[in-house]
Amino acid sequence: MAAKRIVNFSAGPAALPVSVLEEARENLLSLGETGIGIMEHSHRGKAFLEVYGQTEALCRELAGIPQNYRVLFLQGGASTQFFMIPMNFLSSGDVADYLVTGSWSEKAVSEADRFGDVHIACSSKDRNYCYIPPSCEFGDRPAYVHYTSNNTIYGTEFAEIPAVPDDSPLICDASSDIFSKPLDVSKYGILYAGAQKNLGPSGVTLVIIRDELVERGADDIPTMLKYRTHAEKDSMYNTPPTFGIYVMGLVLTWIKDQGGLEAIAQQNQDKAGRLYAYLDESRLFRPTVEPGSRSQMNVTFVTGDAELDAQFIAQAQQAGLSGLKGHRSVGGMRASLYNAFPSEGVDALIACLQEFEASHGS
Repeated sequence: MAAKRIVNFSAGPAALPVSVLEEARENLLSLGETGIGIMEHSHRGKAFLEVYGQTEALCRELAGIPQNYRVLFLQGGASTQFFMIPMNFLSSGDVADYLVTGSWSEKAVSEADRFGDVHIACSSKDRNYCYIPPSCEFGDRPAYVHYTSNNTIYGTEFAEIPAVPDDSPLICDASSDIFSKPLDVSKYGILYAGAQKNLGPSGVTLVIIRDELVERGADDIPTMLKYRTHAEKDSMYNTPPTFGIYVMGLVLTWIKDQGGLEAIAQQNQDKAGRLYAYLDESRLFRPTVEPGSRSQMNVTFVTGDAELDAQFIAQAQQAGLSGLKGHRSVGGMRASLYNAFPSEGVDALIACLQEFEASHGS
């Protein structure tokens, strides 16, 4: 008998559509009529190459990816991109601009420092990353500009794509909000994301990169760390994360069936909007982020009392609401509402918040 599923607010790996999980389960023993499970197929065999082609085509269709961009399915998570990007595009004496809005952009800066100079174009560290800076001071012709579009730990998200200097490629770590709303890929040089929040399971990293940057990348670095290597071999220089690519294809199909990125964006706005509306009116709970900087993906909130926070998290867990504990570095609570998170889960959380507030609010 299958275990009862509970409401999963995890920041990642995160909830996947039930229909995707069911289809993946069916294909573990045999992918269609092949007699071989999806995790057993050769990445060079006809069956998997068909899966790969469908996944790339769906990715291009949903995001409107121009033909002068390559779609790569890599390994190592977004954290590998933190050093792979400067290794390819930042030489000694060059300067790259970074927008620092949380822990992940801090880590990206730390890696870039190994290869060239980093200029901090803006930072919200002064107030513990509770807001997105309203403006940036860019350097003189930066080699590239890097930012993190959504900050899972602090619950902030860029409402608009940053305007950057001409001739400076914009690079975005979109791990926690990619495909949560319509994209204008043409504004980016590189857009990358770990799959485990909105696109699929952990283990595969989506990289969308302009052809010109593929060719510009450094040549005197390890083969596996050149974008050119993976672009020339269609992400199959070595064995790619085949199961992750397969599940990503199922998730992309699910997004298309929902009505595409515009429909998904409306669903996400509705889910987050209802939760923020409750928190703004609550006498006990309060959001930690300024209204103009709030994430649609990760809603962070507190009572202001760490002991009360812990009591609420325990009560929510008993009610079947899992994963609400905030990141260990900030505490409080965090509700992650990625694409596949069900709308009724927000209703269940609000009901739990109301019940707790009724018994603990003054």
